[in-house]
Amino acid sequence: MSIQFFGRYGAVLCLAALVSACSSTGSGKPERQASSPSRVSAECKPSRSKCLYEGAYESGERDYAEEEAKRLNLAEVERLRRSMGR
Repeated sequence: MSIQFFGRYGAVLCLAALVSACSSTGSGKPERQASSPSRVSAECKPSRSKCLYEGAYESGERDYAEEEAKRLNLAEVERLRRSMGR
């Protein structure tokens, strides 16, 4: 009797365990930290135009913004190169 029980319900229990194990694990990728420069804030995700500033730059602000953009772009290129194994 116990052999029939395990025969009938063993496969169902294994399948249920497999499904629950797969659903409880993440995608395997670590979450990025909220302070990461490449992470877009929650308010900006639906509409990026809400987060863009349309006003004039203050003195020296444009140069700073361009230099910072260059720095961030180079940092991202280096990060991508490291992740590609080059």
